[in-house]
Amino acid sequence: MKALLKYFKGYRGRAILAPIFKMLEAIFELLIPLAVSRIIDVGIGENRPDVIFSMCGVMLALGIIGLACAVFAQYFAAKAAVTFSTRLRSELFTHIQSFSYSDTDKLGVSTLITRMTGDVNSVQTGINMFLRLFMRSPFIVFGAMIMAFTINSKLALIFAFAIPLLAIVVFGIMLISIPLYKKSQSSLDTVLGKIRSNYNGTRVVRAFNKEQDEISEFDTGNNSLTKIQLFAGKISALMNPVTYVIINFAIIVLIKLGAISIDSGVISQGELVALYNYMSQILVELIKLASLIITLNKAAASASRVSSIMNTQPEKKNAPMTETINDSSVVSFKNVSFAYNTSGDPAVNNITFSVAHGQTVGIIGGTGSGKTTLVNLIPLLYQPQNGEIFIKGKNSLLYTKNELCDIVGIVPQKAVLFKGSIRSNMKMSIKNATDEEIWKALENAQAKDFVEDNQGLDTEVSQGGNNFSGGQKQRLTIARALLKKPEILILDDSSSALDYVTESKLKRAIRDLDYSPTLFIISQRVSSIIHSDLIIVLDDGEIVGMGTHKQLLENCNIYNDIYASQICQGGEDK
Repeated sequence: MKALLKYFKGYRGRAILAPIFKMLEAIFELLIPLAVSRIIDVGIGENRPDVIFSMCGVMLALGIIGLACAVFAQYFAAKAAVTFSTRLRSELFTHIQSFSYSDTDKLGVSTLITRMTGDVNSVQTGINMFLRLFMRSPFIVFGAMIMAFTINSKLALIFAFAIPLLAIVVFGIMLISIPLYKKSQSSLDTVLGKIRSNYNGTRVVRAFNKEQDEISEFDTGNNSLTKIQLFAGKISALMNPVTYVIINFAIIVLIKLGAISIDSGVISQGELVALYNYMSQILVELIKLASLIITLNKAAASASRVSSIMNTQPEKKNAPMTETINDSSVVSFKNVSFAYNTSGDPAVNNITFSVAHGQTVGIIGGTGSGKTTLVNLIPLLYQPQNGEIFIKGKNSLLYTKNELCDIVGIVPQKAVLFKGSIRSNMKMSIKNATDEEIWKALENAQAKDFVEDNQGLDTEVSQGGNNFSGGQKQRLTIARALLKKPEILILDDSSSALDYVTESKLKRAIRDLDYSPTLFIISQRVSSIIHSDLIIVLDDGEIVGMGTHKQLLENCNIYNDIYASQICQGGEDK
């Protein structure tokens, strides 16, 4: 939690004013039993209506002033908590954006979403409650004990015995419940991860009739979470009844000893009522404190989880062994290897090739052969563990993230669109792009016609682009990449939903671009890459063939098998 206190910078005044006003409210509240005592002893005991009315006026004034202090305290506490959580959420989002693909894979998307939403909200609630009650409750508890000593020191010893006993109960339960709430939050991550994966794969689940299996797995995780939360709740639930027992036992002792003291003339009836009121105040405040402790336990667990993300440093770039190479290639791989799990087999192994400016490179291979991994290494979405990659003769590790984004345009395997409009989605590429430039990109991506048939650039895009077909989403994402005119354009199986005619027009439009980008095409279809200047055939992460279509037919058995299965069986000759 301490690591997060820096986000109070600029708002510490509000965080200080809130408990100050709460303490002022508590002071006025502690004076009320004295007024009640005077009403009983003097106003009623001596039959003086003037004292009764004056003390009622004092109590009314104390109540109004206390209410004003409470309103100010609530305002400053809420303001401090909201501004703190706003800054924390913003910083957390910015920090997460600096993570590499490897960092995100390691932490898990569902975990990051939980930290950004539930955990930050829990911290906000905890801070709000802390500023409002944590200073007030102890102040009233110890203030009531001090006021009791001013009335009668012997009877006040009951307070001195009850309060430490209550403190032991409250803080003992707190120490037990904090680890339970941390465990509960971890189980919540698991459940949310299951929900997210099930939601993303809804169509697959239904296609294979696996709804009951998914429900069973979810119930297992949910039941585990429920058991932890119930156990933590049972421990926390002990706080109220135990504190009630202690306080009520103390009240019984107080009333009995107070009655004896009244009979012996040691104290007055009003003073005993004042002592009873102070004991009742302690009971109310300890109940509030008990609820506050539970909230703070959850907030502390959430703050620890948020801090762990903030303390996670983004993957650092390795030191380049060779800074530059003297050749005219745009992209050059030198013995590059990469594994998602450092202890596992490499996804790509010992990859070496060079591509000149304006060339079209086709990459083909079976599922899991490393095609997507290979192209993800070009813009350093992942860092190679071995070997080096050169972009325009310069080691890719020497480029900044912004420089690589300007050079490389990538259309991922899964078409991703954001909620908004087509215009806002296109401007993800270039913020200040004109409508004319956007229309040109849409035309090159073969998306202009269906955009015009809707509401033009103002056409609404639902979350994930679910109001478009697969082919339309692919063309829109290609247009977004084309808008920034990248020197290197990567199409990762991004035309799989297009028919052959549309795909042919798309490739022709890209080939005719005036800035002649170097093009990487990943495809499962031979027809999509057959005219490429260079075709790379991957199998189990290694290059098993490289050359033109004609050359590969002569010397690559795997390419021959792929070609035969797709083309020859359809009646087309080699």
